[in-house]
Amino acid sequence: MANENSTLHTQDVEKQEVQVAEGTERTRPGRAYVPRADIYEIEEALVVLADMPGVDQNSLDITLEKNVLSIRGHVETQNPDNYNLAYAEYEVGDYERNFTLSDGIDTDNISASIKNGVLQINLPKSGPAKARKINVLAA
Repeated sequence: MANENSTLHTQDVEKQEVQVAEGTERTRPGRAYVPRADIYEIEEALVVLADMPGVDQNSLDITLEKNVLSIRGHVETQNPDNYNLAYAEYEVGDYERNFTLSDGIDTDNISASIKNGVLQINLPKSGPAKARKINVLAA
């Protein structure tokens, strides 16, 4: 039964890979990559870990609009002075990815941190609706 609950909770975050459609204008030249992500569940939250090498706090943008959590990271290319690149195996580019959140996530308390190119996003679960008394005012 625990496995069934786990499956239900991990479906709270539905991943969607962002593809830049042909003819879509990008604001920065270069490539955009979809960062690989792992999603873990703990009792009170879902935790997303996304690999974004070269991205730091200042080059990271995370937004939430209409239950879509968007992460974007920019990587600056660093070529040594007086060197011309002859061959490259490692490609540098920006990172973009969207996650659709369910109503089971407390969107007011989402937090994020990045360390050594690994982004951690904490998505707290919203608790069940609690019974409460509604005050009635005289009109």
